[in-house]
This record gives sequence, C-alpha cells and structure tokens, in this order.
Amino acid sequence: MTALEMWGNLGSFIAALMFAWAMFRQYFPPQLRMHVEAYAQKAVGHVYPYVQIKFPEFTGEWLERGEAYTAIQNYLTRSASARAKRLKAESVKDSMSLVLSMDENEEVIDEFEGVKLWWSSSLIVSQKSPFSWSPSSEDRRFYRLTFHRSHRDLITGSYIKHVLEKGKVVAADNRQRKLFTNNPSSNWSYHKPSKWSHVAFKHPSTFDTLAMEPSKKREIMNDLLKFQRGKEYYERIGKAWKRGYLLYGPPGTGKSTMTAAMANFLNYDVYDVELTTVKDNTELRKLLIDTSEKAIIVIEDIDCSLDLTGQRKTKKQEKDDDGEKADPVKRMAKGGEESKDSKVTLSGLLNFSDGLWSACGGERIIVFTTNFVEKLDPALIRRGRMDKHIEMLYCCFESFKVLARNYLGIESHPLFTSVRQLLEGTEMTPADVAENLMPKSDDEDEEACLEGLIKALEKVKEDARKKSEEEKAAAAEAEATAARAMAQEEGQQTSSAGEQEKGGRGCAEEVKENGVL
Repeated sequence: MTALEMWGNLGSFIAALMFAWAMFRQYFPPQLRMHVEAYAQKAVGHVYPYVQIKFPEFTGEWLERGEAYTAIQNYLTRSASARAKRLKAESVKDSMSLVLSMDENEEVIDEFEGVKLWWSSSLIVSQKSPFSWSPSSEDRRFYRLTFHRSHRDLITGSYIKHVLEKGKVVAADNRQRKLFTNNPSSNWSYHKPSKWSHVAFKHPSTFDTLAMEPSKKREIMNDLLKFQRGKEYYERIGKAWKRGYLLYGPPGTGKSTMTAAMANFLNYDVYDVELTTVKDNTELRKLLIDTSEKAIIVIEDIDCSLDLTGQRKTKKQEKDDDGEKADPVKRMAKGGEESKDSKVTLSGLLNFSDGLWSACGGERIIVFTTNFVEKLDPALIRRGRMDKHIEMLYCCFESFKVLARNYLGIESHPLFTSVRQLLEGTEMTPADVAENLMPKSDDEDEEACLEGLIKALEKVKEDARKKSEEEKAAAAEAEATAARAMAQEEGQQTSSAGEQEKGGRGCAEEVKENGVL
C-alpha cells in the first residue's frame, strides 16, 4: 500500500468517524448520550496519562467573577502569555494599562520546578435567546491546565498556590491606586453601600524628591520594606499586621508630602479620614472595616480634628468647659459648633488604631500628623499605636540640595556655600525654601533664584535676631518691673514697721506718765 493510499484511507476513516459522531449527537436521546459520553471518558481516562483542571471565569448562581480566574489571567499575562502567538487586549477596571491575555483556543507551555504543563484558553458560546436573559445564556470563558498525572501532588499543592500568589502581585502592581475620603453617614444606604468616595491617586511625591536628610530617608524606607515583607513575622509574634507612624513638626515641613511618598513607595491606597463627619465610635469602626488591605489610613492634624486631647481633664477644666458650653460665642470660637454632632471619643480612636477591630484585615499603615505633639494624649502616641515617631524638621543643607535639584536641576553652585552658612542658624521650612527656589518667570535662572533665597534667609535671620532682642528687652523690663515692685513692697513693709514701733513707744510713755500720776 502506497503512502497516498494510506492517507486516503485515513481521511475516509476520519470522515466516517465525524459522520457517526454527528449522527450520535443529533439522534441519540440526551440522557443516553450523557451515559455514553461518561463511559467513553472513563475508557479514555485509563489510557490517557494527563490530568486537566478547568478554571471558569464566573462562579456562583449570580455569575460573580472568580478570583482564581483573574489571578490566573494576571499570571499568564506576566509569564506564559509572552510566548503566545495570539493575544487579546482588555481594559480592566482599576488597571493603569491595557491587560494582554491569551486569545480563545490558544495554548502556551509553562514550567515549574522542572515540570512541564500546558495552559489553554477556551470559550463556550451559548445559545442566546433575543427574548429572555438568564445566567446560562452568557458566554463562558475558562482556563484549562493540563499536566501529567505523576505530578498531581506538586501541581495541586505548590504550583496552583504559586500561580495565585503571583497573579495577585501582578494585579497589585498594575492597579490604579486611589485616594479615599469618608462619606457622611447620612449618605450610607443600601443602594450605595460604600462608605468611601475615591479619586485616582496621582500625587508625584517620592522619597527621591522628598526634602529630608538622606540617612533619615533610608531609615524610613527600610522600616517600610521590613513591614511590607513581615506577614509571617507579625503572625509569629501574635500582632496585627499594621504599623503606626506619627509625623510631627512645624507647618510646612512636609508631613503630607511624606504620606504621599510612603504611598507611592509601597504602592498602597490612601484613606484620608475626616473625623468631624464621623458621628460616633461605631461609625469609626465601620469605616475601618470597609478599608482594603495594602492601605495607608491617615488622620491629618489630629490635634485639630476633634477635642480628643481633652478627655482627661481636671475638675477646674471641666468647670470651665461647662461655662463654654453655655456661652455660644466661646463654643463657636473653639470650633464646637462644627463638631457638636460628633461623639467620637479618645477611647474610640484608641480602639480604632490599636484595639481588637484594628486586626480586621492586614497590611495597613496608620498615620497621624500634628503640628503640636505635646497637645496629644500620651496613650494616643505610645509605642504600639504609633510605632515610629518621625520629626519633620526645618530645612537643612541636605534638604536644600534635594530641592535645588528638583526645582532648578542643579547639583552644585558657587552660591551653595552662602546658603549653607545661612541655613545653619536660620529656621526656614522646606516649603518656604521651595517657594523661593521656584522660578517666577522665564527670565529667572538658577542664580537669580539662589540670590532670592539668600535674601529671604537673611531677612528671616534678621527678623529672628530682632525678635530675640525684643524678647530679651521685654524679659529684662519684666525683671526690672518685678524688682521695683518687690523693692516698693519691701519699703512699704519697712515704713509700716516703723510706724508700729513709734506707736508702741508712744503708748509706753503714756503708760509711764499715767503711772506717775
């Protein structure tokens, strides 16, 4: 038999087989067909050495998108899809870019610990009715994993877990980070269950552009990385996977910028809590539960948000507060009218930051910022709640060099020496330095900006000198006034004593005269 005859016979056999299969699918009753197909699959399974696992796109009665399918899609996008010949591009929600995935009926090969396996993407097109809709009328996509049955334990144990973890990492890297703010509780409803509103987080601040000493920045970055990689460590020591940061310092020293740099460094979402819109401690806990993992929860100017520092008062202070409550002018002057509906207490905030509810979820950072750390209750900022205290200082020369690189694009200049000398004895915030370095027109070059900064530093230094002299003069005047008052008081006491002595002698002489008489 020639090769041509063999191919002809094979073609005839395949055609006859396809005809028989078509007749079987069309004329056999569905119940009988199901039994025949089941027994056929069992028969093939005895000689077929491969195992297949199917991961559908939608699961459940209401067709919710499966987390496993999404994770596998992300994993294949990063690794296996690089070898696929046919790809499809999709715009996925909360993703910063298009997601490339395998097209339908495409197959790629992956390898794990020396074991080869195959991923394929399939689509089942449903018979849609134009008059009705049901979950079963939707097209079904799924991924199929094929591997040799001798590697079943490795694939079902280690490999699938590896794929899901890598897929979640890819999703976190590609997602669009968000900036959240809490909605007033009056807006919480069944139709809009989210307690937070959000916008895309696009703050450009990074640790490279942050005006701070390099050694201090490295310390903070290492601390953040240690936290991010410390899931097993926190579980081992029995502590919730969270960390608190207290940022304190004068206004304009970069506390908000530091928070943005931390979010960009860790690729975390930011939840900005506005305490004045929270009615009570229960709502505060609900807000915490509704935050996601990989998030920074920040309360800015915590000493001004609510009167949380006045929870532990003396009787005199409580009496004064009762007087202020009765006086609407005093109450409005202290902001009481704005926060009169809020019943958030210091105890509620303590439980929010380090209580039992803080363990709901993981990989969260809580940031408090304040201009006056001495006003905060010690229990609020103790270690364990605010684990790391970061003091945001006035601009030093190292911080100035970062700002000069950011705003002027220069690393050195002859005027740097003068700036360094002036910064050593002058208190100017990084915000003020940055404002002086920013060119105000196209005609200003780096030298003009530096000269303007030098003049501003000299003025600040001169103002500080005058203020110091005025304070010294005022202190000397107060001391002299106190000395004069003391001398006057001593003179009055001496005069009074003399008059008393003179009066005593007069009485004695009168007694003596009366005795003689």
